[in-house]
Amino acid sequence: MSHLFVSDLHLDASTPAAVMAFRQLLRGAAGKTERLYILGDLFETWVGDDDPDPLRASVCDELRALTQAGTHLFVMAGNRDFLYGPEFTRRTGAELLPDPVVAHLEGRRVLLTHGDLLCTGDVAYQELRSTMRDPAIRERLLSLPLAARQSLAAAARRGSRAHTSTTATAIMDVEEAAVIKAFRASETREMVHGHTHRPGEYHHEVDGERALRRVLPAWHTAGGALELDAEGWQLRTYAFEVDAGTGVPE
Repeated sequence: MSHLFVSDLHLDASTPAAVMAFRQLLRGAAGKTERLYILGDLFETWVGDDDPDPLRASVCDELRALTQAGTHLFVMAGNRDFLYGPEFTRRTGAELLPDPVVAHLEGRRVLLTHGDLLCTGDVAYQELRSTMRDPAIRERLLSLPLAARQSLAAAARRGSRAHTSTTATAIMDVEEAAVIKAFRASETREMVHGHTHRPGEYHHEVDGERALRRVLPAWHTAGGALELDAEGWQLRTYAFEVDAGTGVPE
């Protein structure tokens, strides 16, 4: 029995290599696991379940094939794709997870989160996140015509890039106090998240106890999935096979 965790794939028509690598993961290792957890930002954008984008539709079809074959799929919204609805779950067979959530895996209690809630130093982002996750705002967004939502998503991406380029790197990482608070509130000592694009293992001390935070890699130049089984944790990487001249998957 094993479990796979990924996040920050940012799949889009502009990232064909990442899309191909993810498909290989779904058709290979993910099909051999009991559960696949996608902890946010599966897509670069998700403006609503009515978006007919062919690439996103094809990825949903792949996810549906995975769940129909017996793998349990859990999806958490990220800061890029927080407008999932019931049609998404029907199309994919996924279960949407709240953020954060405690998972009981291999005798462990593991706190799962996208990770952006831990970046409390980025006050501007936290204010924007709180606004966009408000149910009334979400409802208003989804009531807009598809073209308007797509335009807003494009503007949000430009704004995000501008914010990232002008904000100190440390501010966009997690705050130690927020991490400790999350461990205490959840009564866990293991955490898995993405969002920060700073993969690795980070050690913390919580009330005299050792706690471990594992950060998932973003799928920029290679894919990465964290696996948990009875033997423990292991990071798996998936190379992007692209034609150097065209940037198109071989």
